Amino acid sequence: MHPSARTSQPLADAIAEAESLVAAAPFIETEADLLEGLQYLAGCIAACTHVAFDYDRDHPFLHSGTGPFTKMGLDNPDTMYFGTRVQPGHEYVVTGRRGTTTDVSFQLLGGEYTDDNVPDSETAFDDRQLDITADGTFEWRFMPKTPAQLVIREVYNDWSAQRGTFAIARTDTAGTAPPPLTREQIEKRYAVAGKQLVQRVKTWLQFPQWFYQDSPPNTMVPPRLTPGGLATQYSSVGQFDLAEDQALVLVLPATDAPYLGFQLGSLWYISLDYINHQTSLNGTQAQVDPDGKIRIVVSDQNPGVTNWVETLGHRRGFLQFRWQRVSREMGPADGPTVQLVGVDEVAGALPYYDANKISDDDWRARIALRQKLIGERMVG
Repeated sequence: MHPSARTSQPLADAIAEAESLVAAAPFIETEADLLEGLQYLAGCIAACTHVAFDYDRDHPFLHSGTGPFTKMGLDNPDTMYFGTRVQPGHEYVVTGRRGTTTDVSFQLLGGEYTDDNVPDSETAFDDRQLDITADGTFEWRFMPKTPAQLVIREVYNDWSAQRGTFAIARTDTAGTAPPPLTREQIEKRYAVAGKQLVQRVKTWLQFPQWFYQDSPPNTMVPPRLTPGGLATQYSSVGQFDLAEDQALVLVLPATDAPYLGFQLGSLWYISLDYINHQTSLNGTQAQVDPDGKIRIVVSDQNPGVTNWVETLGHRRGFLQFRWQRVSREMGPADGPTVQLVGVDEVAGALPYYDANKISDDDWRARIALRQKLIGERMVG
């Protein structure tokens, strides 16, 4: 066997194991479910390979390990994710320029998410705690107490907002270069990529079992602080289970929180296609009725309203609201009520139905705008 084939074997074995995990997922009902899982797996392979090979412990670099084509962990369509690993005993400096997005948050996680552990947060704060200059630049210095994972989230309540910039350096190695590659290093990276791949698939198959099983289908829990230590985020979660001719009508007040986001997720615990379909809505995209309420219709069939959120043929899946940069505690009055109706009963469930209706041409324009703004925000 050629030496390079042996070197990559751990990753090849891991891909085969991960595919077996995907194929054996207990919720698969249709060929479409399996194909979605295999597409998800390909994104996991790409993300794990990227992080394993384009990472150097002593010369950190921010990666985007989660995006529209490398999905995991019910990724938020309104969020850009950046991260890297950091080591104790070293000082790091994060620099950048604040864009016009709604929220930028920083979190140090004491380890990785796994299928039996949600890591504690060593620190979690948003950009209001930074000293941001008049031109938008900032600097944050820190020294981790334990091996940790730095996660930066940039959140858009308006997809046309200007993206910020972020970079990281370790102060004792800035301006130096890592040594040349060794065979041992390459072998280790193939092994690490494989190990991370299997763990990633296992983790996010297990994660929903912890946080989404405490309510029956077609209901949502009241807003609660998001698990995992995010400083200013509340969430309301639930599951949908809908026949083709059924719909959910979700009603909640327009919020005083700077960010509101709603999305659907598949049972793979990833976002649905939010580029080419309206599978999510945020505070800028959602239509608000004259009484100050937002009414969202979740269904497979098109009810012909502006706030239709598409299930894309999924009978079952996840429902998620997020509020961020909140300045007060949130409770049941802030959260959604859920009504299960037939698609032919949607008009009767919407008191402002005539104002909610949308033409086919206007709907196509909404989708074209999503495609354009994601293309400008998330290149590659």
